[in-house]
Amino acid sequence: MLAVAGTLPHPSEDARWSYELKFDGVRILAEVTPSRVRLVGRNGIDATVAYPELAGLAAALGGRRAVLDGEVAVLGADGRSDFQALAPRMHVRAEARARELARRVPVTYVVFDVLALDGYSAIGRPFAERRRQLEGLLAAGPHWQVSPAFTGGGADLLEAGRRMGLEGIVAKRLDSPYRPGQRSPDWLKIKIMQTQEVVIGGYSPGEGRRGSTFGSLLMGLPVPGGLGYVGAVGTGFDEAMLDDLSAQLRRLATTDSPFVGPVDPRHARGARWVRPELVGEVAYGQWTVDGRLRHPVWRGLRPDKLPGEVVREPVVHGYSPE
Repeated sequence: MLAVAGTLPHPSEDARWSYELKFDGVRILAEVTPSRVRLVGRNGIDATVAYPELAGLAAALGGRRAVLDGEVAVLGADGRSDFQALAPRMHVRAEARARELARRVPVTYVVFDVLALDGYSAIGRPFAERRRQLEGLLAAGPHWQVSPAFTGGGADLLEAGRRMGLEGIVAKRLDSPYRPGQRSPDWLKIKIMQTQEVVIGGYSPGEGRRGSTFGSLLMGLPVPGGLGYVGAVGTGFDEAMLDDLSAQLRRLATTDSPFVGPVDPRHARGARWVRPELVGEVAYGQWTVDGRLRHPVWRGLRPDKLPGEVVREPVVHGYSPE
């Protein structure tokens, strides 16, 4: 089940909603049995190898079987999630490398829903009931926790998130069932920081210390026939990101531009084109009138997202009385 970007519910409806902080990680379903834990990403790819520290969920459930929904994140001492720290872990499929990264950069599985328990589906039950079931099922452990949730008080939580510098909050109707595979207004994501998923269509060659990697990534959103150009991002990368992305871009090299319509001549001149298969996320200041992202900053690849899923997110902040 996916959330719709929106604003806070009207104050008269506040008590009918549950509110959670939005953790900046990767969405994962956990299929837990007494003997094993299987992790699956939004794209249906098995991610079990990537997060070996979550194997302990089987013992934590005390022999019960469950399907859990949540976000895998790297949490700092202040409880804030760090997407850039998580990025190197998201596409690891070698067991030895995954174990090494688990020691260096451990993750926390922030669980916010239970979809099945002991062989019985829970998706038709109201969220409030599923939430009570989850809280009685799973205690906090070394690498997992139940997402804190609050009935009512959405405006207060949004303000707290703003003070903490978080991306936003999520509101869920207490009486809503779980709708697998659907983006439903029963779940609302209310942004504080403006972020946008983008598809990489090319890059500009790097100069100076970036001479062996790239200068900026050329970003697009899917439109009929290809990608619509939305700008270039050249900041927010650390050395590991530059090296990893450069290797992936070289493997996707093509002679034809995937963009339909104009590309800023400053970036098109000398550009290297790639097949539009990589999805990333940027933070940004605003959209310009000609459909470009202003002051974008790279946040990381989103291997859990497919290019065809990327859409332009509406720009929304907080409560609107309309």
